[in-house]
Amino acid sequence: MKQARGAAAGCDRFFALVLPLGLISVVSAAPAIASGCSFEAQGEGRVASIVDARSFRLEDGREIRLAGIEPVRSEKMAPEKAGPTSALWAIIAGHNVTLRGDDDTPDRYGRQQALVFLEGSDTSVQAMLLQEGEALVAGTVTDKDCAKNLAAAEAAARSAKKGTWADSAVIKNAESPGDILAGIGRFTVVEGKVLSVRQAGATTYLNFGRNWTRGFAVTISRRMIPVFEAAGIGLKSLENRKIRVRGWVEARQGPRIEMLRVGQLELLGGN
Repeated sequence: MKQARGAAAGCDRFFALVLPLGLISVVSAAPAIASGCSFEAQGEGRVASIVDARSFRLEDGREIRLAGIEPVRSEKMAPEKAGPTSALWAIIAGHNVTLRGDDDTPDRYGRQQALVFLEGSDTSVQAMLLQEGEALVAGTVTDKDCAKNLAAAEAAARSAKKGTWADSAVIKNAESPGDILAGIGRFTVVEGKVLSVRQAGATTYLNFGRNWTRGFAVTISRRMIPVFEAAGIGLKSLENRKIRVRGWVEARQGPRIEMLRVGQLELLGGN
């Protein structure tokens, strides 16, 4: 699981978030889906095959990984689901695509990470998947307009209960740590009220349960505090706030999500 998280962090390096989703679109469902994500073109090609829920291969052999999103299911897809029956295949099969991003350097697995656009379209493939409820926003895109674009697409699917959002259990309740622990090693979305904010050594804990060792908590390293402050968020101000967080679930007595980017946090209304 740590290897998977490391790989995700490595290939997402140029999409490390500056602004939180919650400050961009606090539960807004108005999808400005055909705007934003206007990064520099980093190549083009014709789609040859699907590798997994967020990766595909071009006819020239390059493997492309969709930036800014996470799949709603395990990426260890059965061969038949990595092909004609997958949501990604339905959108891009046989199409010419343009790749956009800040850096076309392949990750350590040889994959190029990019925002992907079908020929003649100004809507990213990522936004298409999100709008159908076939992906989750990863919270890793740097550009605020693009981040708003992706968040709006996810919000539209959530409001319409499309795809994965037809299941009310997609968003986990922070007061039910057992449900969250069932998703160890998976990218998970959790909502709840922060009961306390405490620091222990170089780590700040956002505690959602009164039992600190067994309840759900978000961990934030000391090096991330200036990034939060630059985004206008004092960690102590989150106490008694209702928030939504997303990330990879770990088990450290209770379930934990490490906040590696400010974009993993959304501030919700009704606090």
